[in-house]
Amino acid sequence: MVQLQIISDQQNALPVIQSAIAAKVKRIEIGLRKTEQEIQRFESKYHIASEQFMTDCTAEDLDGGDDEYVSWMGELQLRQAIREELHLLNNIEYVTQRVSD
Repeated sequence: MVQLQIISDQQNALPVIQSAIAAKVKRIEIGLRKTEQEIQRFESKYHIASEQFMTDCTAEDLDGGDDEYVSWMGELQLRQAIREELHLLNNIEYVTQRVSD
C-alpha cells in the first residue's frame, strides 16, 4: 500500500482534491467507452472476440493487414491500461486528520 499525505492549511482542500480526482475518473471513463466502441467495431467486423483475436490471428488474417492488427491490439492494450488506472483511482481512501500547531 502506498500512502500519500497532503498537508494544507485550507479547510476546503479535501473536497477540491476529491473533485479533481472525480473529474479525472470521468474523463478516463469517457476514454474507456471510446476504446470499447473501437474494440466492438473490430469484433463485429471480423466476427471474433478480442481474446480469440489475440491468440489466433495475425496481420495477414485482417483485411487492413498490419494497420488494423496494430490498431486492434493497441486498443486492447489501451483498454487494459485504462482499467488499471480506473481501479487505482476508484480505490483511493480519503483519511482526514487534524494536525495540531
